[in-house]
Formats: sequence, C-alpha cells, structure tokens
Amino acid sequence: MQMGMVGGGVGAFIGAVHRMAAALDGEIDLVCGAFSRDAEACLTTGRELGLPEDRCYADFETMLSGEAARTNAMQCVSIVTPNHVHVPMADAAARAGYHVISDKPAGISLAEVEALAETLAETKTGYALTHTYLGYPMVWHAREIAARPEFGAVRKVIVNYTQGWLALPAEKSGNKQAAWRVDPALAGPAGALGDIGSHAHSLAEFIAHSRMNSLSARLRSHLPDRPLDDDGSIDFTLENGATGTLISSQICAGDENDLFIRVYGENASLEWRQMEPNTLIERRGSGETIVHRAGIDKPLSEEALSRCRLPSGHPEGYVEAFANLYRNTARALRDGANPIALGVPGIAEALRGMAFLEASITSSANDGAWTDVKAPSVGPDLKGLLA
Repeated sequence: MQMGMVGGGVGAFIGAVHRMAAALDGEIDLVCGAFSRDAEACLTTGRELGLPEDRCYADFETMLSGEAARTNAMQCVSIVTPNHVHVPMADAAARAGYHVISDKPAGISLAEVEALAETLAETKTGYALTHTYLGYPMVWHAREIAARPEFGAVRKVIVNYTQGWLALPAEKSGNKQAAWRVDPALAGPAGALGDIGSHAHSLAEFIAHSRMNSLSARLRSHLPDRPLDDDGSIDFTLENGATGTLISSQICAGDENDLFIRVYGENASLEWRQMEPNTLIERRGSGETIVHRAGIDKPLSEEALSRCRLPSGHPEGYVEAFANLYRNTARALRDGANPIALGVPGIAEALRGMAFLEASITSSANDGAWTDVKAPSVGPDLKGLLA
C-alpha cells in the first residue's frame, strides 16, 4: 500500500515513529508528503527520506491534487499534525478517495468528529486511529484474561499516565512540541488530557471490555499562565458496573512515560506497565504470576501471539506496537475491509475518546460534578472494538 504523510517534518517526534512503524513489515511504502508548512523544511525531510522532490508538497491541498493526477498515487494518508487539523484533513482526504490513518485525539470537538463519521460512512473510507498501546501483545492478553469466567466480573480499574516533561515551562524555551500542546488554538480544549489521558481512557475501556458512562473530573494547570490542563484526576464508572480512577499528568517531575493499568475482578487482578511492556502480572488470592510475552510455560492468547514478532527474551516495544496497527490497517484496506476487522481502533473509538474529553472538561468546569459520557453510536460498517 502506498502512503502519503502530512506533518512529521524536521524536529517532529511522532512523525518519525509513524514512518518507522509503517515501514517495519514492508506492507506500506511512503511515497509522498506535505511534511511542513515551511517549504524548505518539507523538502529537507523528503530528501532525507529518499523521496523525489516533486512528491514533497508545499501543503496538504497540493498533495491531494498532485497525487490525484498520478497513476501511482498514494492510497492512504497518515495525519501526524497538531490536533486542530486532524478532522479537516481527514475529511478532505476521505472525500478525495484516500483512506485515513490519524494520530490521536481524532479532533478538537465531538461535533466535528461526528461530522467526520458521516463523511466516512458516505465515502466508505477506511479510518484508523493510532492508539499505540492497543498494539501491544500483552494488552491483548490482559483483555483476554479480564474476560475469563475465573477472573470474575470487573469491579475496579485504575489507570495512570504520568510524565514530567512539562513540570517546567518548556513551551517558553523553544520546545515546539511543548508549545503547540499547551496552545488551545492548536491542541484544542484539552492539554495533557487530550495528549496522554486519551490513551489511558482507550486502554481502560479496551481491557475492561466496557465503555465509560459517567465521570467526575478535576483538571488544572500547575503553571499559572499555561492555558490548558497539565494535570488531572478523574473518577469514573463503566457500563458493566465497575468503578475506576484515571490520572493524566505531565508535571510529575522525574517520570518519563509511566502508563500503567490495574484491573480488579471478583476473583483476580492484573497489572501492565508500558515501560515494562513484555510482562503482565496476574494476582489471585495470595499468589502472583508473571506472564512473559511469547512465554513458554504459559502460552498467550491467539490475539496476543499474533502481535508478537520475536522469540521470548527478545524485548519488543513502542515501535513494534505501532507497527502492529499499521500492518493490520494495511491488510484490512488491501482486502477491502474496515481496519476494525483486524483489531485497529477506528471512528467509534474516536467518538468515544472525544466524548470522554468533553465530559471531563465539562465536569471540571463544574467543580467535579458527575457528568455523563455521551458518545454517538455508529453503523455496523463503522463499529468499534467494543461493539
């Protein structure tokens, strides 16, 4: 499959990760890009990637029209820009006949993502949302464990995602990645919550097999002139009756990328940490079992094994998890299926993520008042992982 990319130019962290992930299985070729609003920076990125200059476009609109005139045109677009253009670009790409792979969150408002869902249904366009952590084998195995009868009904979910890189005002020292993430015009109304809290939300729903239906949120910024939240604590309930807490913070000095989740069932519990992604802890009574990825003594579920790439003892991590999403998206699109068919988050997850963000912002503005999470449903052709 031939892919174009918008964003991800010189100095952008996530664009390079997307490109590595897309290339890992040899099923996707990057053939063009509009990598930066700066034409020279776009050309520099394209040259570094070995692309011909006539396929390094000055802007996204030019890329769409330029590729339309080619016989070997791109077939999908990877959107790795700041949040405010995710939906406009995804909508334009879908209407031009290109499938969409979008970084998260899907947009800056639930209303605009609802409109995008309508476009996807009209155009029958594939859409994948890169919630990276749903590409990890042990996350899939955790999901399988939580569904076992012997685990019992899920009662409690604790999910924390903490970083420390915004403990100081990095946005004022020339850090472009920090600058756009704390700017409401570019990031939307959610700061740390949209950047990393959206991952925590998707992980909790995925492993617990249930949607979030109400929450009480308290969001704040610890830096007085930072306009978006850099810290938040949320209590929530799930449709299956479980209760939970979610912490999303980027001011935890010393923390790097500490995402972890604990799920407590009636008879057992499990724990997974992103910084130790190849193991999963199961607890039952007074006993504790450490399950290893590609383990010999305790085989993983089929879904988990299908996402393992190396023998036990050879660690896999972030890029491989990302690559699982790209590989499965490419295969589904090649076979004429919606990416959701192979376990990739889609527009249903995008809608729920935006509903979570908006409910959290509303709740926090009302002193933590309990607020319903109202995500619109989608048709069967756009169903999500929890459908």
